[in-house]
Amino acid sequence: MYPSIYYAVKDLFGLDLHFLKMIQSFGFFVALAFLAASYFWTKELQRKEQSGLLVPQTIKILKGAKATTAELITSGIIGFLIGYKLLFIALNFSEFTENTQGFLLSLEGNLLGGIIGTALSAYLKYSENEKTKLEKPILLEEQMYPHQHVGNMTLIAAFFGILGAKIFHNLENWDDFIADPVGALLSFSGLTMYGGLIVAATALIYYGRKNKIPVTHLVDSSAPSLMIGYAIGRIGCHVSGDGDWGIDNISPKPGWLSWAPDWVWSYDYPHNVNSVGEPIANCIGERYCNHLVPAVFPTPFYETIMCIGLFFVLWYLRKRITTPGVLFCVYLIFNGVERFFIEKIRVNTLYHVNGFAFTQAELISTLLFFIGLTGIWYFKNKFKVGKFKV
Repeated sequence: MYPSIYYAVKDLFGLDLHFLKMIQSFGFFVALAFLAASYFWTKELQRKEQSGLLVPQTIKILKGAKATTAELITSGIIGFLIGYKLLFIALNFSEFTENTQGFLLSLEGNLLGGIIGTALSAYLKYSENEKTKLEKPILLEEQMYPHQHVGNMTLIAAFFGILGAKIFHNLENWDDFIADPVGALLSFSGLTMYGGLIVAATALIYYGRKNKIPVTHLVDSSAPSLMIGYAIGRIGCHVSGDGDWGIDNISPKPGWLSWAPDWVWSYDYPHNVNSVGEPIANCIGERYCNHLVPAVFPTPFYETIMCIGLFFVLWYLRKRITTPGVLFCVYLIFNGVERFFIEKIRVNTLYHVNGFAFTQAELISTLLFFIGLTGIWYFKNKFKVGKFKV
């Protein structure tokens, strides 16, 4: 396992680059997931634009205005936060590389760095506007295509996705949250995928409506991207050993899997980032020295393989399903089925209602499956009778 990129580089190339400890493996792959998702989302929106399914909107932009007080204050606040942390990190760099998460999420910082950051950021904003300032600002009309919104939508998805993932995780692990609410909210670990999906989707639908992007085409174009983003994110879970693994698996590897490495069937997640399990022999002086006993099903790896396959299926279907809204419903069905069955071998919190035991993900995945089926019927029926409105 590689809790940070440092351990991967050291193991694969023999290079002892301590500054790489600040790049957490899970965060690295989450960043890659968002980059890949935004790339394929942009490509699909551009295809829909070229097909005439999406059209640009006229927006008005004020050119030549001087920086407003609100803009200068906003820039100053952002500059303060950056400077406050950066100078503190620079003066305590070795400690920062050993505990990146703790440094970033703590309230500690350098006040001088914050003051310098405030002044520099406000000045840059002021000088930038001064270069383009006109004697009389003018209001221009420009065409903005849906694919040009992808940058904003990716940031919205990242913020609200992490927010929703934290909320749902803490609801699922309420006792842990009550015991340490601040730690639970600020920790990078503990993210529930469905919480992120639901909250981010709600925010993006609102953004799409506000910017007059047809919601059905917006969500359809996001379906393949959501699947590949999730697949890459699960690589981060597996590589870092973030606790998102399966139940104990002490059964011998079956013969039909003889071609695969042993860890594909049962894995002990050595040096996992959560430091869960028993100490590893001869692991001295390292921060991550635990492995799982007994070994477990490597469910993040399974999900990565399944979701990469489902991404290619959705990418193939995107040109063949012509009813708006249906491709996203197919995604919901795929997502629901994949997650429902992987839950059978995952470690998770169980809810007990009237003698039935189920996980939060099993409940949501089941709902998504039936929402997908209902959505296909709804969109096809509405389109067929001529009442469809995007």
